[in-house]
Amino acid sequence: MYLRLTLLAAATLSVLACSPSGTPAATGQDSAGAPAKAGEITGMVSTDGSSTVFPVTEAMAEEFQKENAGIKVTVGMSGTGGGFKKFCRGETDISNASRPIKAEEKEACKAAGVEYIELPVALDALTVVVNPQNTWANDLTVEELKAMWVPEAQGKITNWNQVRPSFPNKPLVLYGAGTDSGTYDYFTAAIVGKEHSSRGDYTASEDDNVLVQGVSGDANALGFFGLAYYEENTDKLKAVGIKANASAQAVAPSVETARSGQYQPLSRPIFIYVSKHAAETKPEVARFVEFYLDSKHSEGLVQEVGYVPLPENALAAMRERFAKREIGTGFTGSKIGVSIDELLEEKLVY
Repeated sequence: MYLRLTLLAAATLSVLACSPSGTPAATGQDSAGAPAKAGEITGMVSTDGSSTVFPVTEAMAEEFQKENAGIKVTVGMSGTGGGFKKFCRGETDISNASRPIKAEEKEACKAAGVEYIELPVALDALTVVVNPQNTWANDLTVEELKAMWVPEAQGKITNWNQVRPSFPNKPLVLYGAGTDSGTYDYFTAAIVGKEHSSRGDYTASEDDNVLVQGVSGDANALGFFGLAYYEENTDKLKAVGIKANASAQAVAPSVETARSGQYQPLSRPIFIYVSKHAAETKPEVARFVEFYLDSKHSEGLVQEVGYVPLPENALAAMRERFAKREIGTGFTGSKIGVSIDELLEEKLVY
């Protein structure tokens, strides 16, 4: 699989990655190691942001560089919020985001003169996971998840049997995305009912690998992150089915249930934001984005890393948006349960 869930990739890659601290770290060169040919586009494309979107952009970069030896693509993973900070300062060409751009980020971009092109690139089924030794929590209702995560639960909801009386009297150990993460913003909006609102006494990280390690190492743990990280670690984790209410049927996270709209409220679009200036002045950036939106690449790579590819009509709409360099966002924050059709109907506002 193309998914690499650490920042050190195999030496056969030509992707350059950034550590969560933002320090560039080379991850090798492609197997051919061929120099750029005469007349070939050369240069560097800089991306940073969401750890959820990281596997998609990394896979795209890997394949892209096989066809474009003169172009290097850096792929950082500082979280959606951290990525937007860099992007709105003009430090990156593309920002990976697991939620739409926020109002304060829009203002920061405006203040710096950074115009952006918002491009949904896939759907994700945000996944709630427990340790495989957890034999009791095969499913949870939205209300039960809310009871775990609301701010008022801090220091009070500390055992599993407080969530559901039939659960054992064992400590509830929580892991989740850090507050700079778009995944945190979406999860709190969908489950707690208010974006950026939750209890604070949980182990937080913008690096989903840390969360995987935490849950897989503690029989009493529960965490959440993007579907791709669960798919890569099914031997270490168990996904929890989500129920709209106590009498509803539990729905497991998967490509199929996200695409059909059954997996709610934790299905969501994921994005890349492209600097209009970079797209217009750096041919290597335009070429990479065009590659990213090409259905022959998107269908295979997006699904291979564990997410849901957009259908061709949606990709075609995004290709047209990029070709026209249409700037702005169709969102005013995380929108819960948005469908592909709704994505296409959003009116852009800068």
